[in-house]
Amino acid sequence: MSTYMPKASEISRKWYVLDAAGKPLGRVATKAAHILRGKHKPTFAPHVDCGDHVIVINCEKAVLTGNKLNQKYYRWHTGWIGGLKEVKYEHLMQGNPEKAMMLAVGGMLPKTVLGRNSLRRLRVYRGAQHNNAAQNPENYEF
Repeated sequence: MSTYMPKASEISRKWYVLDAAGKPLGRVATKAAHILRGKHKPTFAPHVDCGDHVIVINCEKAVLTGNKLNQKYYRWHTGWIGGLKEVKYEHLMQGNPEKAMMLAVGGMLPKTVLGRNSLRRLRVYRGAQHNNAAQNPENYEF
């Protein structure tokens, strides 16, 4: 029996909705990354982009466990001398919880062309409403 190798033309993509209300940010991010890579499918291959589309709603209601809200920072560098910037997750979750979810999911995807293409299929919304009803997304229970 030969090993099945998926081709890009044979891949069918579905749409899933993940509700982050009351769930830890990292748990929702791991499920989103798992679906975006296509690891939930029996036809998964690491060299082919076979993942599905993911819609994450209620990002503002996602929780950070422990004392991460006060102790964890998002740090980045501008490229200039002395250009290290940082924001506490407390402020990030109040001001832009969509970015916090995007950063968490993006950190779990590969840093290659496959990972960047997978991240384009992620839609993140602050509240319970989303603009993708026409795609008939399914609720993903976990």
